[in-house]
Amino acid sequence: MLSALLLPTGLSRRYKRAELRGCNTTSEKKRVTRNMKKPVNAVIVLLFICAATIAEGGTTSRVERNSEPTETGNGGAPPYLEILRGRDGEDGRDGRDGEDGVPGPAGQVGKDGKDGRDGRDGKDGELGEKGDPGLLGPPGPPGPSSGGVVYTRWGRTTCPNTPGTELVYAGRAGGSYYNHKGGAANYLCLPESPDYLSSTPGHPIGSPVYGAEYESGWRNASLASVNDHNVPCAVCCTTTKVMVLMLPAKTQCPPSWTLEYNGYLMTAHYTQHRTAFECVDKDPECVPGSAGDENGALFYHTEATCTGLPCPPYDSSKELTCIVCTK
Repeated sequence: MLSALLLPTGLSRRYKRAELRGCNTTSEKKRVTRNMKKPVNAVIVLLFICAATIAEGGTTSRVERNSEPTETGNGGAPPYLEILRGRDGEDGRDGRDGEDGVPGPAGQVGKDGKDGRDGRDGKDGELGEKGDPGLLGPPGPPGPSSGGVVYTRWGRTTCPNTPGTELVYAGRAGGSYYNHKGGAANYLCLPESPDYLSSTPGHPIGSPVYGAEYESGWRNASLASVNDHNVPCAVCCTTTKVMVLMLPAKTQCPPSWTLEYNGYLMTAHYTQHRTAFECVDKDPECVPGSAGDENGALFYHTEATCTGLPCPPYDSSKELTCIVCTK
């Protein structure tokens, strides 16, 4: 079989014919050998090279695995193979990405992380619609007082001792002369120290103002002890009230009203110049050193008549009373 591969085609056929005929003589073999010497040598060389190459492949693999140099210094390959070996080729291109594999099973749930820091405050949103009114709350404490009322207490220099009432000023009662046709129809509470806008004397003829006296010394009057004395007065203010009432012919205030003081209803004599009705305190004071009976503006007791007024309950022989109330 080997001779068929090594011999030329013509010689191979002749060699086979000789073998088939049984002519296997020595001379025949020599002749065939001489004819095949040169080609056989060339084939042997090629076969030797191929065998060496195959052996070198295995040797190179062992050398690469063991990483031990040989005596030849080239990994054990024969020197003649270095001549036949070419340079290493360039790396080939990267292959295409493979298809995604089948998803693996879900892993275990991890532990909860720590809470993060608080974020910054966001911007204010738009105003919403107006809501329904809430329930009415309890009443609050009383606020500071406002307003107040002012009244005059005739016949005294002090104000009543009632909560929230204070003295504005004390003075003397005055008015027009009792028998003058002109002048004012009311009494004044003049302060003890007047102020003037001009130091130049004015015209002495005008409407003079006189001090007022009690005219209560006749017919067993209730205020006979202060007859012909000048009448003091006090202007009072109550900051906790908003209304004031002078009620004639009464000694008690209406329900829910506060008593400031009570006394007698007094005015000028009916034959003199008309003045206002005023409520003079039932416990009057007088201006010290004023018992000179100088007249001027005068305070008289008042009595009810039975003309147009029911008697009883009114009584023409008794002085009318009065009371000052606030609320």
